[in-house]
Amino acid sequence: MRFAIIVSQLDKAGLNIKQNLLTSFNFVKSKDSISSNEVYESINTLHEIKIYTINCDSIDFMDADDLIIADFFIFATKHQSKSGQKTLSVHFPGNLSSADFGGKVGKLCMSCPSILKTSFIILNQFGKNMDYEITLEATHHGPLVKTPCMFIEIGSSVDQWTDNNAGSIISKTIMQTINEYCNKKYDVAIAFGGRHYCSGFNKVELLSEIAISHICPKYEFDNLTVEMINEMINLTTDKVNFALIDWKGLNSLQRTKLIELLESIKLPWKKTKEFKTFN
Repeated sequence: MRFAIIVSQLDKAGLNIKQNLLTSFNFVKSKDSISSNEVYESINTLHEIKIYTINCDSIDFMDADDLIIADFFIFATKHQSKSGQKTLSVHFPGNLSSADFGGKVGKLCMSCPSILKTSFIILNQFGKNMDYEITLEATHHGPLVKTPCMFIEIGSSVDQWTDNNAGSIISKTIMQTINEYCNKKYDVAIAFGGRHYCSGFNKVELLSEIAISHICPKYEFDNLTVEMINEMINLTTDKVNFALIDWKGLNSLQRTKLIELLESIKLPWKKTKEFKTFN
């Protein structure tokens, strides 16, 4: 399988992660280039792995499919928030409603739940002693590309973006995720409810045999339609078995609306608490 790790020249966290990849793993310069930047390729791996450095922000890299040939894109980037919370996070890109940060309105990228689940488990293993919150994020921002992809991020300010330890954890997570990839089959769910940082879904992803695809948080519910639910289903590489609901992460009116929409397309649903039998 061909993996492309994509970082931006404009992104301090991405460049931090890139440097750790080049320092700690067997990458050499390839004959390729992108936007006048050198491309690195890994040797002695089970999969083809290349590192691409782009000149625009990752969320604006809309021509990725035309410039990079790969089976899966891993965007290694910064995460920025007003709270400044220290985070290591993973998520799928796409816009459930507006497109304020790249991509297109109401359009999602193709998710691969098994790869994201693998990366989240490994990130928790490598980062367990770090003073960072390790979390899933809801589906958000661009770019819009056809190749299945995910974002893995360091947040949320320059002190964290340039933290070499954080860059090392992310680089090791990326490489271990690729090395462990074996297309394992899980029960797959699209998820609804809760905040942007997905505390209601983190343990399900980490400790159950469920792999989570796109996540629609509470703040997007005013815009939720059956068409968008079908977009979440159709833009998942594996069959979606059911919807997973953070019951307390929605109000009663939102729960009623969601269940009506899910039943209209005959998609089964379950509450997260059904899977919280673990500590």
